[in-house]
Amino acid sequence: MMRAVVLVGGFGTRLRPLTYSVPKPMLTVGHVAIIERLIANLVRGGVTDVTLALGFKPEPFLEAFPDGTCAGATLHYAVEPEPLDTAGAIRFAADATGIDDTFVVANGDVLTDLDIAELVRFHHAQAADATLHLIAVEDPSAFGVVALDDRGRIERFVEKPAPGTAPSNLINAGTYVLEPSVLARIPAGQKVSIERVTFPEVVAEGAIFGMATDDYWIDTGKPDLYLAANLDLVTGRRRLDRCEPVADGADVRPEAVVIDSVVDAGATVHGGAHVERSVILAGAVIEAGALVADSIVMGTVSAGASVRDSVIGAGAVVDSAEALVSVRRPDPERV
Repeated sequence: MMRAVVLVGGFGTRLRPLTYSVPKPMLTVGHVAIIERLIANLVRGGVTDVTLALGFKPEPFLEAFPDGTCAGATLHYAVEPEPLDTAGAIRFAADATGIDDTFVVANGDVLTDLDIAELVRFHHAQAADATLHLIAVEDPSAFGVVALDDRGRIERFVEKPAPGTAPSNLINAGTYVLEPSVLARIPAGQKVSIERVTFPEVVAEGAIFGMATDDYWIDTGKPDLYLAANLDLVTGRRRLDRCEPVADGADVRPEAVVIDSVVDAGATVHGGAHVERSVILAGAVIEAGALVADSIVMGTVSAGASVRDSVIGAGAVVDSAEALVSVRRPDPERV
C-alpha cells in the first residue's frame, strides 16, 4: 500500500470569483475536477490511499465522491482545526490517518505527468529522508531555486535569486516523497512551513534529494494558468491526459464557432456565438452573437457582448452593450 497526502487547504483567493461558488480543487480541468486528475496521476504511480489535508469542511468532496474513492484511490479526510501551513498540515493529516511509512505529498494546485513510481524509486535508491520533484524554468528569479550536487543531493535553497545569480534553474515542483522521520521534525498542532523551515533542516543533515524531470507541469492556482491547464488538454500538450473540447451534456448549437476551447456539461453556447481559447464552465450561457476569447466563464454573456482576457463568475452577467477586457466579475476586490 502506498499512501499520499494532498494539500487542498487553501481558500482559492487567486482564482476568485470562480471559487466563490466552487471549491478550487473541484474546479474542472478538461471536464474533470482538478483533484480527480491529480489523484489519477498518483494512482498511475502506485498510490492506493489518499488523505486530503483540508482547511475547512469536507462536504463538497463527500458529495463528489460518495463511495469514498477517487480515480481508484481510497479517500480519507483530515480537516485542520486551524490553519497549520504546509508542514503542519502534512503532520496533522499523517497523524489523523495513521501514516507511518514512506509516503507521497502533492500540492493540490499542481497538475503534472510526473512518473510518481520513478520518484519513489529514486528516493529509496538514495536512502533519502525527503525527495523533491524539480522542474526547470526559464526565469528562476521568481521562485525558490535548488542547488544540487552530482548525486542529486540538495545542498541549499535560494529564495528568489537576483537575475543571473541563481545556482540552477531548478525549482521545487510541489510533489515530495517523505519518510516518517520528516514528520518527527514537525511540531504537532503548530503552524510550520515545510518549504521554509522543515526542508532546510533536512538539507543541513544531507538527507534531502531532488529529481529533475522535463515532464508536463503546471500550477493551476491563477486564472491564466487554470485556463492554460484546460487548453493544454485539447491542444495536445499533455503526454498522458487529453479531453474532447465539448463535453457530453454541453449544449453547443450547430451555428456556434468554438475554437481551441473547453465547454463543460451544463454549459450553453448559442448559434452565432464565437468562443476561442476559453473555458466555458457548467451553468454558463453564451448568447447569440457574443464573442468570448482567452476567458473563463461561469455566468452569462449576453447577445452581442464581447469578453476578452476575463473571468466571469457564477451568476454574473455581461450585458449586450459591454465589451470587457481584463475584467473579473464580480470584482474580488469589491465583494
